[in-house]
Amino acid sequence: MKKYIPYAIVVLAIIVLDQVTKLWILQTMDLGDSITVIDGFFDITSHRNQGSAWGMFQGEMTFFYITTIFAYGFFIYLAKDMDFKQKPIYTIAVILLFAGTTGNFIDRLRFQEVVDFLDFLIFGYDFPIFNVADMALVVGAIALGVDVVFGGHHENN
Repeated sequence: MKKYIPYAIVVLAIIVLDQVTKLWILQTMDLGDSITVIDGFFDITSHRNQGSAWGMFQGEMTFFYITTIFAYGFFIYLAKDMDFKQKPIYTIAVILLFAGTTGNFIDRLRFQEVVDFLDFLIFGYDFPIFNVADMALVVGAIALGVDVVFGGHHENN
């Protein structure tokens, strides 16, 4: 159990960063307000999402609550193999997935929607507005995929 303390600290740090940035948006910007950071590339835009990526499953909070509970069960299952020295990519992936899921789950419980604010225009494509928790989820999912395909995780059991 002691080995999980450093991982829990990192998870908590990501959740705090996510929630503090969202609180800043809620306290300083009205919905729809935008601040240009890099013209034509990056804005901070106050946005809310009652769905998931690209606005899928809008307003389906029961679906998200149930999915999150199953996700936590999956993460607990994955956590048994966490070992930063032996499986760093896998361990980082699980940490990021847990933290990202929790950050957005907190929003869904509090507001029945997720606070988003990172707004990028990439090669002319107006990418969906996202947040720190979303970044953790995407990087975590990619890292887990990389580990499964290239990390030989299944050989280390």
